[in-house]
Amino acid sequence: MAKETNRKSSKKKDSKFIKKIKQHMYKWHRVIGLITIVPVIFWTLSGLMHPFMAHFFKPEIAHDKIEQPIIDKSQLHYSIQEVLLKNEISQFKNFRIVTFYNATYYQVKTILGELWYYDASTAEKLENGDQEYAEWLSRYFLDDQKSAVKNREVVTEFTSQYKYVNRYLPVYKLSFDRPDGMQVYVETSSSRLAAYNPISRQTFIWFFDTFHNWSFIDAISNNSVRIITMILLLSIIGFSALSGILIYGLLWKQFKKTDGLAPKKGLRKYHRQIGIWVSLFTLTFAFSGAYHATTKWAPYTLSQMVYEPTFAAKEIPEANNNLNLDWNRFQNISIITLNGTTYYRCQLLEKDAKRFKMPKSDSKSNKKEEPKSKVVYINSATNKTAPNLDLEYAEFLAYYFTDGAPKASCCEMIDTSEDDSRPSLENIKLLDSKVLTDFESREYGFVNKRLPVVKLAYDTPQKTTYFIETSTSRLAAVINNSDRIEGYSFAILHKFLFMDWAGKNIRDLATVLAALSILIVSVLGFILFLKK
Repeated sequence: MAKETNRKSSKKKDSKFIKKIKQHMYKWHRVIGLITIVPVIFWTLSGLMHPFMAHFFKPEIAHDKIEQPIIDKSQLHYSIQEVLLKNEISQFKNFRIVTFYNATYYQVKTILGELWYYDASTAEKLENGDQEYAEWLSRYFLDDQKSAVKNREVVTEFTSQYKYVNRYLPVYKLSFDRPDGMQVYVETSSSRLAAYNPISRQTFIWFFDTFHNWSFIDAISNNSVRIITMILLLSIIGFSALSGILIYGLLWKQFKKTDGLAPKKGLRKYHRQIGIWVSLFTLTFAFSGAYHATTKWAPYTLSQMVYEPTFAAKEIPEANNNLNLDWNRFQNISIITLNGTTYYRCQLLEKDAKRFKMPKSDSKSNKKEEPKSKVVYINSATNKTAPNLDLEYAEFLAYYFTDGAPKASCCEMIDTSEDDSRPSLENIKLLDSKVLTDFESREYGFVNKRLPVVKLAYDTPQKTTYFIETSTSRLAAVINNSDRIEGYSFAILHKFLFMDWAGKNIRDLATVLAALSILIVSVLGFILFLKK
């Protein structure tokens, strides 16, 4: 009898204890929801704007790239050696040929990193040549020869308006006196369009950077505090979603018994029903966002990863305009050194490709497929072509950026001693190598900007893959297994790339609906809190 009484007493105590836990769980679900309502509104509204802007307010530009024309050999009255000698330049980093304002110039990179321009017909220096070329490029991309330039500046680091996703540094920023307030960013060293932002996009970038990336924390603290804050709040949002699933889904029958409130009707009913359906999206957004934030600890250093040895003008024996190549297909030239030998890197139009002529300044948008080119390396001492050297040079650069023998200023500032993702490439097997002329959807996407690149996949524990832009001797990207996992997580869980089969429009619509439903659930919960 006493045992039976004790058993009933114990059950009653357990029942009270479970009831207390459930009541506290309800309470904590509300508290967590209250804490995260502002971050959720920030993230969902700014996230909603991203596909909305991409579809309805996407800025357009007349030309998004400049095709390389055939360069007439007769325009090169002076060789690069003669230009350097005449202008008393004993050392330089590199050179190439650019054509603008109906003239052909040697663009010479000095040992201080400046770009100087010399007329190939007269060997005379063009004063303020880099500024002139930046403006010419900007006007060509815009197809605008009339609007005045309000302001021009050199951007040497990423800013709130020129984000790291644009990749190129340094660039010129030119602001035009136009109704759309267009700002154009160009990289003169490669003749590339880096970014173009009218007022509408400038506003969107500010809004997204402020409310999605939380850049306002950087203004009052630092990057580490911003990342920690975001990860903490995203974790709390994840716990809120999990507690909602537990309360309103798995244990709803038990919670109804312990909840002294009136039957769930109206807003409370919709909050519960919609919340169950969107909790999965909440978890995926929160998890992938927090995971993505963990990759932002280290500063962006790819813009510094470039191989730029110094060349002595007197050590280049062969004049560049006497090279043994098909001048009818000649597009450009630069110089490299590999294994103690100097080579001219020549870009030639493919034999079956159509010749491209430089469009006039008043030409309309040119969206045609870019003519294909091939790369030829010519030994500067023997004037003979060196076959398959592009791949060999890419392998050298991969080794240089990893092991660096000897290290240059680009790589000395980067400490890789504790970075397991970049083991020594000494005696490491090369699993795969190929030239990419188009972006791959996963590993090397549009966000990486640079093309063409040589892809080098090595047999390292992390399956490290390098993407080398041999035309500029730059490291375009380096990817390992941890990067791939994070990349897939963000692409699939945050950007809904698993719906690519339905097309970009449907995928973006699904993303918008998911974010909108999360926002609705959060607002309903907040309204319920205020009513109570």
